[in-house]
Amino acid sequence: MRPLDALAKVCGDVRPGEPAEGVLGVEPALVAAPKDVTEAADVMRVAAEAGLAVVPRGAETRLDWGAPPERCDLLVDTHRLDSVVEHASGDLVVKAQAGLPVERLGEVLAEKGQRLALDVPLPGSTVGGTIATGAAGPLRFQYGTPRDLVIGLTVVRADGRVARSGGKVVKNVAGYDLGRLFCGSYGTLGLIVDATFRLHPVPTARAWVSSHVKDAGEAYEAVQSVLHSAVAPAAVEYTGPGTVTVLLEGVPDGVAARAGQTVALLGERAQVSEVAPDGWGLYPEGNTLIDVTAPPTALPHLLTAVDGPTVRWSGRGHGHVGLPSDMSPSDVAEFLRALRAALTPHKGTAVVRYTPREVRGDIDFWGPLPALALMRRVKDQFDPDHRLSPGRFVGGI
Repeated sequence: MRPLDALAKVCGDVRPGEPAEGVLGVEPALVAAPKDVTEAADVMRVAAEAGLAVVPRGAETRLDWGAPPERCDLLVDTHRLDSVVEHASGDLVVKAQAGLPVERLGEVLAEKGQRLALDVPLPGSTVGGTIATGAAGPLRFQYGTPRDLVIGLTVVRADGRVARSGGKVVKNVAGYDLGRLFCGSYGTLGLIVDATFRLHPVPTARAWVSSHVKDAGEAYEAVQSVLHSAVAPAAVEYTGPGTVTVLLEGVPDGVAARAGQTVALLGERAQVSEVAPDGWGLYPEGNTLIDVTAPPTALPHLLTAVDGPTVRWSGRGHGHVGLPSDMSPSDVAEFLRALRAALTPHKGTAVVRYTPREVRGDIDFWGPLPALALMRRVKDQFDPDHRLSPGRFVGGI
């Protein structure tokens, strides 16, 4: 039986792929959109029986992250998996399907005065895509990334078997913490169907305290002064060019008092606003995005190394660099080499999230990763035939 016919027997929304649906230029042969975990499992089982390479798709906000897949026989679209399964507001827990946009989830939670403490730098991003790419913004300073907020996950493995972890449990039967394992896995380990998150109350007051800094050294000193103070920020960001911004959250009187303390720390140039500054929580401008991780002490070296391009940097040691569109492929490659060289003494990393097609062949997306051998073993266990998003992840995984 043809794969199209076999898939149509188990899923109500199956069709041939179209050129416009290509994943970084790789056109899918087929597209299936399961409506629930049963259909998702059946789709993955049929794909395994037919030996199809599978690439998951949410809202395509980050489908251009990573390397192109080696092939894409089947694109599994999660747009029909778009429900809030359960919101246990008394327990500060929510279970949501993978295709649900994070903003829509936020609207549901806000009705109960709660939130998922993740920024949404790309409008329309889905729950599944956010987990699969491990994406986070300034709020990671206090609340962490998806891997810190996911407490349960339902996934369909490469052979069509359903695996669950967390929620009211902590590990799955294989002993893995699936939430942590699947965060940042780029669809290479399984299809995420739904996720359970821990929530936080919506703060009754917020304030942003911003101050201009003259150079890399002053930016570092400003960040350090806040980190070593008692103001308890929700986020500390170098938002560039030449600006350090501190987010404070809590009750009105407490936020006002801490804002005054923060102004005293940052100096007379500091200004307080109840509105986020332009660009807050967004990725820097440019058509190449580089994700940078290094200890906070690396900030002055980072800012010196990237003089010119746009930078966003968290006080916890994570940031993004955006490269302008007029940089040639060789210039991008040279910039990346210089950036990694500046970060190496700090054991930092620089990972390219997206870049134009003409640049991809000239660069190493991931850089050196000591854990690559372990990652390969995990891949072999979850996807022994290497059919899930083949080649999308580090080391061709």
